[in-house]
Amino acid sequence: MSSEIIYKYFPRLSAKQKEQFDKLFDLYSFWNSQINVISRKDIDLLYERHILHSIGIAKVLSFKAGQNILDVGTGGGFPGIPLAILFPEVQFHLVDSIGKKIKVVNEVAKGIGLQNLKATHSRAEQINDKFDFVVSRAVTQLKDFYPWIRGKFKKDSVSSLKNGVLYLKGGDLDQELAESKLKNIALYPLKDFFEEDFFDTKYVVYVPAQ
Repeated sequence: MSSEIIYKYFPRLSAKQKEQFDKLFDLYSFWNSQINVISRKDIDLLYERHILHSIGIAKVLSFKAGQNILDVGTGGGFPGIPLAILFPEVQFHLVDSIGKKIKVVNEVAKGIGLQNLKATHSRAEQINDKFDFVVSRAVTQLKDFYPWIRGKFKKDSVSSLKNGVLYLKGGDLDQELAESKLKNIALYPLKDFFEEDFFDTKYVVYVPAQ
């Protein structure tokens, strides 16, 4: 599957953005053979299951120029790298506790010339900056995840959504959301935006800062 699936849902990309998305397959294929960050069977479905999935967040909220976004447990750079391509005027900070995964992030970012991203081998709790939003992709249960990033949000919100977490999760989330005891959570089904079967049970979970 090629990068055409990205253009189908995001038709207004610049030539530079298209070139960056196009380069991701070869870069991830190479680095994944050195350091496994994507399951071998998934690499052929990179554009659907990793890149388009990541930028599903952009169907829920468009980040504004000058905002700062933290990607926690980024792994090989998801959702941070695809979002950084999509929002070149926004600053992204990607963190992961596994150093070799951050090496892949840095090499891929360098390979496509991303200027608005930095990646740190760190735990989320050790990051002291403040952010407009935290993004992540199914790192752990929300009740465990939220304490890592509590207090990392800027006070003033400038988006249509209050500053908070945009979390990519799948499956039946009722029990997990209840156990988190977090308030005012909103679920955005990705099947509302993407027609591929993969997205039937996938959501963007929005949790306002609390």
